[in-house]
Amino acid sequence: MSIHIGAEPGQIAPTVLLPGDPLRARFIAETFLEDAVCFNEVRGMLGYTGRFEGKPVSVMGTGMGMPSHSIYVHELIAEYGAKTLIRVGTCGALQPDLQIGDVIVAQAASTDSQINRRHFGGLDYAPAASFDLLRRAHDAALARSDRVRVGGILSSDTFYDEDRDWWRVWAAAGILAVEMETSALYTLAARHRVDALALLSVSDNLTNAQEATAEQREKGFPMMAEIALSIAPAD
Repeated sequence: MSIHIGAEPGQIAPTVLLPGDPLRARFIAETFLEDAVCFNEVRGMLGYTGRFEGKPVSVMGTGMGMPSHSIYVHELIAEYGAKTLIRVGTCGALQPDLQIGDVIVAQAASTDSQINRRHFGGLDYAPAASFDLLRRAHDAALARSDRVRVGGILSSDTFYDEDRDWWRVWAAAGILAVEMETSALYTLAARHRVDALALLSVSDNLTNAQEATAEQREKGFPMMAEIALSIAPAD
């Protein structure tokens, strides 16, 4: 067991899907995995391992924000040997043509966080996805839908900002969407030499005030989970 994950050695698969919401982890396990077994309930952060088309796969919630996400990703890699980590989360679109339910394959993650600057002596590090995962996810997504985009996103430390126009400078630079975890995931994966990718479903759009319901956020975006499971390595 690690500090925050109550699994025994061997209970977590080399491939782990990472929703922020632990209830989405339970939904994915119950909907897509065969013989899913819960390996973690510590702090209510549910984790499950089962099989998808014969492949062992785990899914575990990470909570919101880079500090929480980093704790679970670090322990999954360092304590349980995770080799492929795929975030399956929601995001706020920053481009007007993106609609609720569209899937974004995050090529790279800009950030307003100071976490990476602390680790890189005040310099800017550019966290990016594992190319092989990104390529296969893009192909798998296009086979299912044309509502798929690949590009840069923003991982922010702030959910509520007093400046309502804060997002415009990012949108003007072509950033597709904002969320709160991917920059940390990509940085940790690079440091530990493992593969990582973020697949994000648009749950709201800051340019036109579209917004999904809480139930949609938990259960209404199955395509990103289907894509993630389809590209999971066999072992």
